[in-house]
Amino acid sequence: MTPRKQTAVSGGTLCLDLHGMTCVQAQAAIDAALRRARPSVYRLEVVHGCHAGTALRDMVRSVYARHPKVLRLELGLNPGVTELVLREY
Repeated sequence: MTPRKQTAVSGGTLCLDLHGMTCVQAQAAIDAALRRARPSVYRLEVVHGCHAGTALRDMVRSVYARHPKVLRLELGLNPGVTELVLREY
């Protein structure tokens, strides 16, 4: 049983928690979130974690840096989160 938590955060940002997923499961979850994102969503906040290894983080940052729906990646102060910017506000 894989946890797939997806909740809307404040105004236009969708949060996707990848904890407990493999890279293949995580990529499928992100792709599904990108397909289902409504026009009002301009950011996808991907919580991949940072203490249990870097495989998810590396996959997110390499695969989605050149994804056609992703404008750019933003890295914040939290090393366990990568934001996929889908469009400007």
